[in-house]
Amino acid sequence: MGITARGVGLLVATVALLAAGFAFAYPELTVLGAAAGTAVGYALVVAARRPRLTVTRHADPDRVARGEPARMSVTVRNAGRLAASLVAEDRCGGRTIPVPLLRLRPGRDTTVTYDVPTTRRGVVPIGPLRVVRRDPLGLVALARSYGDTVPVWVHPRVHPLTAVPTGAGRSLDGRVDGVPHGSITFDSLREYVVGDELRRVHWRTSARVGELMVRENVDTSLPRIVVLLDNRVEAHPERADGTAESFESGCEAAASVVAAAIRDDLPVTLLTVVPDDDPDAHPLDRLTSVGLATGSLPDATTRLRQQRAGDTLVFLTGPGGRAGLGHVGALRGAYPSVVVAVFGAADATPADGAGLVVIDAVDGAAFAAEWDGVRRW
Repeated sequence: MGITARGVGLLVATVALLAAGFAFAYPELTVLGAAAGTAVGYALVVAARRPRLTVTRHADPDRVARGEPARMSVTVRNAGRLAASLVAEDRCGGRTIPVPLLRLRPGRDTTVTYDVPTTRRGVVPIGPLRVVRRDPLGLVALARSYGDTVPVWVHPRVHPLTAVPTGAGRSLDGRVDGVPHGSITFDSLREYVVGDELRRVHWRTSARVGELMVRENVDTSLPRIVVLLDNRVEAHPERADGTAESFESGCEAAASVVAAAIRDDLPVTLLTVVPDDDPDAHPLDRLTSVGLATGSLPDATTRLRQQRAGDTLVFLTGPGGRAGLGHVGALRGAYPSVVVAVFGAADATPADGAGLVVIDAVDGAAFAAEWDGVRRW
């Protein structure tokens, strides 16, 4: 609760009038002081009354690519018995949206629809609704929050890719494979669900744990793609208004490769040099919230060498990451095909003789064009 400048002045006048009235035996001053004090008390009572409001939100859509339109609808309903006349505003990222609540009758609602800014990649928090209640004299103002915060995910742009990495060897169904002996390989066990084939039940484990467990297999006859996004601060030294365009281009390239792999039903894994907080989230959601951090490229390449999560590695970095390409080239023993994309470099990236496929691009669109022109993976 906050007392306005007018309220502070009237409160000071109340104390002064009452003190002067009693000290000098002036009943008129005492009456004026009592009236001023009554006005301040009335303002406190009116402003302290909490209006009963329900707030619902709907984002259309709640996930959108950078630059595409998204709208938010906010509906405020008066669930109380008295009419509400309030000043309200909704929080949308770093700006506020006015919400008219003048003379909102009991049981009625009002809806405000506005555009969500999608010019930048990231999670845009919407809400909560901030309602300011004032007394008629403007002496006291009380601000309260209503409703939850709803996120709108602004994904990186996805540029269509017509080509996908083909792995190391050809499989019988026309796809390519980096595993010479592979077809269907055991991966893990999970609980049985209705519709699973009984021949996939692992009876020994089921007897031990007391419930049906089913074998989960993976098809190793498909090329497995690993996308490594360089999110180190030193890899993207050039920034404008706090944004590194080379990193934004790298996020768009990662989203494009992931989307192309998902489109062709190919296994794909998204990794970052500095591990993020939610590795199990959807790749596009992870690319929305990932940011620059301090980390070590040798540590990331060591993890990749130990995991061997695929047969094609796609490394996306900025101009400051070219000094570490030797660590990436050393992964050729674990990953038969390694593609490196450098964004925002002033000059071409020299070939290091390690068998890397190097792509220099200024942004995500240029990366897509260069990617489709690659003839050797």
